[in-house]
Amino acid sequence: MNQLMENLTTTEAAVAAGVSLPQINRVIDDRILPDHWYSTSPVRTFRTDACLFIAFYYETADWLTASARLQTIRDAAVHPSTWKQWKDFVVGDHFLTVRFDDLWKSVDHRLHRLADAEEMVVEDPEILSGTPVISGTRIPVYSVAALFDAETPLKEILEMYPRLTESQVELASIYAKAVPQRGRPKRRDYPVLSMRRGNLKTRIAG
Repeated sequence: MNQLMENLTTTEAAVAAGVSLPQINRVIDDRILPDHWYSTSPVRTFRTDACLFIAFYYETADWLTASARLQTIRDAAVHPSTWKQWKDFVVGDHFLTVRFDDLWKSVDHRLHRLADAEEMVVEDPEILSGTPVISGTRIPVYSVAALFDAETPLKEILEMYPRLTESQVELASIYAKAVPQRGRPKRRDYPVLSMRRGNLKTRIAG
């Protein structure tokens, strides 16, 4: 499971788990996950497979008590596995059985979309002075994401940027959420991580 043990930034983890950034930070602040699933030094990061249990904690809030959710997470935490094996993982006792297959598929889909988004973006000092652009174009990814997130009709965005596909527009929005434009540390501030675009696919290949 070495590849899956690689960490995600808090914003990447929020995208993969399908939750908000405040919810991600609460996972650490309230010790919702066992501490071997995340790190706080030099910055907050999460193991990739932690996203499954972050999603579980929040998505089952209307069905299970907090104590039941926390106990399920702790029962799962003692069973290290590969990412694909988590798909069929079951936690159960005499009173409660939790199957992770459907939730795993959702998180896995978001992880792969995130990987596609990061792979799509290029930062080249010779292209717009290093502004992140969509590969094969000079179109700033954050400009496209801003339009999409402002609920500009997709048809209008594609008319403005005829070289783009619908998928690229959607991926631009994912990228902007995972790698925020303002206040994000430069890649060299992450000594433990390889922040090179496209690296995420190797992290979820297990």
